[in-house]
Amino acid sequence: MIGRRKPTPVEPEPLEEVRSGKGRPTPKRREVEAQNRRPLVPDDRKEAKRRSRELRNEAYTKQRQAMITGDERYLPVRDKGPVRRYARDYVDARWSIAEFFMPVALVMIVVMLFAGSVPQLAQIVVLGMYGVLLVSIIDSTIMAQILKRRLTKKFGASAIAPWTAFYAFGRSFYWRRLRQPKPQVKRGEYPS
Repeated sequence: MIGRRKPTPVEPEPLEEVRSGKGRPTPKRREVEAQNRRPLVPDDRKEAKRRSRELRNEAYTKQRQAMITGDERYLPVRDKGPVRRYARDYVDARWSIAEFFMPVALVMIVVMLFAGSVPQLAQIVVLGMYGVLLVSIIDSTIMAQILKRRLTKKFGASAIAPWTAFYAFGRSFYWRRLRQPKPQVKRGEYPS
């Protein structure tokens, strides 16, 4: 434009010297390959097998101990996380009809063995067993739905794994003493 002066350029302040690169030379390909090279079969196969067995047994011992204490670090993947912990605690805190299904079923099977001579009694026992099973399934399904609502409210729908309700449903069918991981709450101590 005519009659306008160009603004005088302002010189930027000198910056600190900027280093480029990572500060060390790139290693040669053959050096990196030599570092990563190890034999497919170890020199001492017996020692490698023994060491592998020791590591496996140590991991198994830690996992077994975690199943008793509830230590999250060593639990199997299916039992890890706060959502699964909440589901376990919720199932363990309530009385469930389903947890008594197995003992009742065993008693009914024994009764059926001796009731073979009385067909009417065997028929009543079979119907009773199916009745207990049906009531157990209904009770556990209702519990799973309530748990699902509570989990959604506490953790949000995105944090809940797809099979968490089924996980709780299955856990409710185990006798309390046989549940793995062991119950960490007493009856009536529902998680907050």
